[in-house]
Amino acid sequence: MTSDVWLPIPPKEIEGLPAGPRYLFWDGGDNGDQPFPGDPAQCAVYVVPYMKRLSVRVAPLASLTGVRVVQTLTAGVDDITARLPDLPPGVRLCNARGVHETSTAELALTLTLAALRGVPGFVRAQQQERWEGGFHPSLADRNVLIVGYGPIGEAVEDRLAPFELARVARVARSRRTAARGLVHPIADVLSLLPDADVVILCTPLTEETRGLVDARFLGRMKDGALLVNVARGPVVDTGALLAELERGRLLAALDVTDPEPLPPGHPLWHAPGVLISPHVGGPSSAFLPRAKRLLVDQLTRYVNREPLRNVILTTGSGTAGATGR
Repeated sequence: MTSDVWLPIPPKEIEGLPAGPRYLFWDGGDNGDQPFPGDPAQCAVYVVPYMKRLSVRVAPLASLTGVRVVQTLTAGVDDITARLPDLPPGVRLCNARGVHETSTAELALTLTLAALRGVPGFVRAQQQERWEGGFHPSLADRNVLIVGYGPIGEAVEDRLAPFELARVARVARSRRTAARGLVHPIADVLSLLPDADVVILCTPLTEETRGLVDARFLGRMKDGALLVNVARGPVVDTGALLAELERGRLLAALDVTDPEPLPPGHPLWHAPGVLISPHVGGPSSAFLPRAKRLLVDQLTRYVNREPLRNVILTTGSGTAGATGR
């Protein structure tokens, strides 16, 4: 029976791991050249290394013939779902719900405020020793639309609450009522866009959301509106966004891009009205303690044969669990 657990954090650094499995450290190494820590066929739980190249994260999948659980340390699992045929049937794929909400919501608020208040221009002026004042939009009295209202979307609204907004509208896959009010179905998004001063994308990348923010979507946004993307790059049609930025009609603050990493010379780097951060919504000091707590909880559940948290799907079942976003 398989009993190995591959962890991308040294096991001795995680307090409270349950007894039973053999814990092996593997994070792929700095250059993706770290040998596997044991026989992949004996790996029962594979915890996907965080912030490693895609080729590293998926390298063991085809060899994990006895794996029962694949646990990501990311909220999105699109890199793994694209490779489900590499996994045997009956594998539970779990995401890191509960780990990234705090850090990602902080960055969404940071990007929103920085873009509205002209901080990128202040940085450029400082580098040139120029003192340039002037009026900039405030977040107060604005209408905000959150597209993707799961745990991260909820955390974003929690942080927006003190800023005296005029209104917050929320969109998810289906209509429901959340603690802060009505959540509209995604079918309503085009009708909500004309009223939004700020649109914040928190949705996972799925076949339904890939290219969601296309020319039609952007065309429905009001002149001068700000698009903030802390979701995934391919949710936005880069060409369509560039067209709007180059016209000067919209602003954008992007933690994720398509392509990613954004290569040197790409026109998005120098498009007017855009602020870019290099996919740093998750990696902050908030990540590691929350990741460790998740792993201890999940592995305790696994050892005790209790239901796992955050199950997105089970391979071979044809049934996907809700991501909540």
